[in-house]
Amino acid sequence: MTGDTAMPTGLAERARRVIPGGVNSGQRQIPGLEDLVIVETSGAGFTTDSGRSYIDFHSAFGPQILGHCDPDVDAKFIAAQRRVDLPGVGVTDLEVELAEELVAAVESVERILLTVTGSEATFHALRLARAVTGRKKVVKFQGCYHGWHDAVALNVISSAERVEGVDPLSTGMMADTVESTIVVPFNDLAAVRAAMDEHDVAAVIVEPIPHNIGTVLPQDGFLDGLRELCTRKGSILIFDEVVTGFRHAVGGYQSICGVRPDLTTFGKAMANGYPIGALGGRGDLMDEFSTTPGHPVFFAGTYNGHPGCAAAALETVRKLRREPVHEHIFRLGEAARAGLTEIYSHRDEPVVVAGFGSVFLTYFMDGPIVDYRDLLRNDVERFVNVRCAELAYGVFELPLNLKRSCISYAHSAADVDRLLEATEHAARETPPVAMPVRASA
Repeated sequence: MTGDTAMPTGLAERARRVIPGGVNSGQRQIPGLEDLVIVETSGAGFTTDSGRSYIDFHSAFGPQILGHCDPDVDAKFIAAQRRVDLPGVGVTDLEVELAEELVAAVESVERILLTVTGSEATFHALRLARAVTGRKKVVKFQGCYHGWHDAVALNVISSAERVEGVDPLSTGMMADTVESTIVVPFNDLAAVRAAMDEHDVAAVIVEPIPHNIGTVLPQDGFLDGLRELCTRKGSILIFDEVVTGFRHAVGGYQSICGVRPDLTTFGKAMANGYPIGALGGRGDLMDEFSTTPGHPVFFAGTYNGHPGCAAAALETVRKLRREPVHEHIFRLGEAARAGLTEIYSHRDEPVVVAGFGSVFLTYFMDGPIVDYRDLLRNDVERFVNVRCAELAYGVFELPLNLKRSCISYAHSAADVDRLLEATEHAARETPPVAMPVRASA
């Protein structure tokens, strides 16, 4: 430390003193909420260092499908930690049980490997696809997010002038890697077909529902069409179910749409907030990883399969199976969407209330919504201002453009009523601006 050594007293100021920007992930730095410090989470809400409590519909971008600090999951984590921590060699019984549970849960998964994050899972999926096909190019979709690595960290929430080109999320990315990724519109099979006709494509990676931009549903035949194209071209179809997996069904969204990918990535709701991810798929592909001695695709990680996190994931998946979690959260999700639709039906402004299952949000624009380009019509200022105004009523939806809201097993009908009451007040208190503000990166 240099200069003035007097420590600031506020936690947010102390954070900014020693953590760049005061937060450990870029999406946590929210304009207007720079001093947000959370000191307790429980069930459907959280409490700040100032003593304010909020019903939490952000849920850390969705991992807490059972709610914050679920007692059953936490108990399994603690019990595991007391028995075995991190041996870093061989395999623990908890890793074996979790792998068996996941293979049983997801029809397309014959083998599975554990990671710490979803970004690592998608990284390994693409490396494997390039290795087994001998090809370089990857197809991704505008608006889909697959993590922080160079092959996919581009063209997510792009400004209008960057949609048709290459839009990296960061400086310092490897140009050759970025240029190996072909970006096409979601729901546009013709564009995918053209890309695959022009290039030898190793893999097509897709969020089956692009939830990073709210909820854009796949049109009939789109995901089936990707499967057919990849089969015909010898490319690997990767479903990134880091968000949709376990939140929409124990078998992933693929069990709902009936499309079987070659590889699938998981994370978030798989362990109710504990840090763990997974990559699973066809046995012949997964067996190419170096976890099988003598095989060529390198796979390693000190914390992969951490026993405590494996125990948390195991209990989460088992609880999803034994209790009516999806029935509950889907019912509340439908109630939230219906209530929001009713609120805005009485207001003279264009809105589209979107979502699926336990996910919901309100776009301030006219429909229809087919791909990301349609979302450039969203009134960003209105979107953010309504969510900021809800804070006064004890309701937290992340005030960032296009971000989804989520319902957990810990939320109640009364919590949804509070959401609707807060929204009604916020919509009235923050009138629409004259001209819509376009989406920005």
